[in-house]
Amino acid sequence: MRLGVLDVGSNTVHLLVVDAHRGAHPMPARSEKTLLRLAERITASGALSDEGADDLVYTVAEAKKAASKLGCADLMAFATSAVRDAHNAAEVLQRVADETGVELKVLTGTDEARLTFLAARRWYGWSAGKLLVLDIGGGSLEIAMGVDEEPDYARSVPLGAGRLTRERFTSDPPSRAEVTKTAEWLADELSSVAKKIAKEGEPDRVVATSKTFRSLARLTGAAPSSAGPRVRRVLTEPGLRQLIAFISRMSTADLGELEGVSANRAHQLVAGALVAQATMRALGRPELEICPWALREGVILRRLDQTDGEDS
Repeated sequence: MRLGVLDVGSNTVHLLVVDAHRGAHPMPARSEKTLLRLAERITASGALSDEGADDLVYTVAEAKKAASKLGCADLMAFATSAVRDAHNAAEVLQRVADETGVELKVLTGTDEARLTFLAARRWYGWSAGKLLVLDIGGGSLEIAMGVDEEPDYARSVPLGAGRLTRERFTSDPPSRAEVTKTAEWLADELSSVAKKIAKEGEPDRVVATSKTFRSLARLTGAAPSSAGPRVRRVLTEPGLRQLIAFISRMSTADLGELEGVSANRAHQLVAGALVAQATMRALGRPELEICPWALREGVILRRLDQTDGEDS
């Protein structure tokens, strides 16, 4: 079965075409990304701008055409915080449906946490025991923990890398004062979350997903993507602390030249690193293991479970 998956994120719109069968790992057949930066096109009134909506409609229409040409029976399309936070989300979603025929489903923050947890659980299997899963997106930080495929605890907090870059930094690179104040603010914001997670008990394995965590791990010495997904990669708090001291003095242009950092995400790398560090400290985790599967894989796996192989 060939599936088209369209992920409308805060920064990019990602079309992933996969050859998938229930019980097997989804195998990517094609991947295309379009830079829209929707979160940066929210107006002062809190609505997605007309230009942003126009570009979204066009991009979804083009993705639908591409998926059809590649043999996808249908296109699973979902959006995260950028569309979710827009005051005119309902209007924009209706326009996308009317003009493209694609029903764009907006995931809640809890949905994101649960689906990302599902992906991590399937990747590591039952032998991993109680999993604690962290994911830093453009608009939010997702945290989930549990022993089954459905987490016992799932929480989304508005501490995404892109959001913090827009709301807390006024210069490029950010000033030392902005970095320090943001780190202190994050510690306060995460203290109550950490207390709630502590009540869930001690995890057997702590893992992190998302491009932000992968980039940070690569910059602190983890193996490159060319080494394959099965290579164990970790992010340590000491390594992250040293990295922040280095990258917080670099401009976005210079950050985009670093190996493992995509140019379209370089502007939010420092904020993402601060969120990662604050989360690790709040939860008392000196090391995180990087999981190659994240939200998109969780969406695919949930779809395959629901069809029970009927489409294969």
